[in-house]
Amino acid sequence: MPDKATERQEAENEYWELDLNPERGAGQNVGVEGPHPEKDEGTRTAYDVKPLHRRLQGYTDDELKGIPVLNPHSRLEQGATYIDLRDDQPQEFTARGYMEASDGNWFVPKSEVDYQLWNRLIGVENPERLGEE
Repeated sequence: MPDKATERQEAENEYWELDLNPERGAGQNVGVEGPHPEKDEGTRTAYDVKPLHRRLQGYTDDELKGIPVLNPHSRLEQGATYIDLRDDQPQEFTARGYMEASDGNWFVPKSEVDYQLWNRLIGVENPERLGEE
C-alpha cells in the first residue's frame, strides 16, 4: 500500500503533466482511430471554397468536388501527406502531430484524392502520371 508521501507526489506529477501537456497525445496515430472530418459526408471541397474554385479554373466541377479541403481547426494526421492549395506552387509535406488547419490554409489530404488528380494539383506534367496517354 503506497504511503501518503507517494500518493501526494503522484498527484502533484499528474497536476504538472496536465498543466504542461494539456492535449497530450493529440494528433498521434496510436490506439483507436480518431475523427477524420475530411471523410465525413458534407465536408467542404474545392468546389465549395469559391476563391479556390476560381483559382482552379481548368478543373471540372466533378474534379473540384473530389478535392476535400480541411476546415479551420481540423487537426492534421501525424505522418499523413498534405498540400496547401493557398500556395502558388503546392508542395507535399508530411504532417506532425501538433499541426492544425487555420483560416489561412486550404489543406488537402493526399489519401482522399485520386492519384492522377493529386499529380495535377502538385504540378506533375508527365501525361502518363496524369492519365492522359
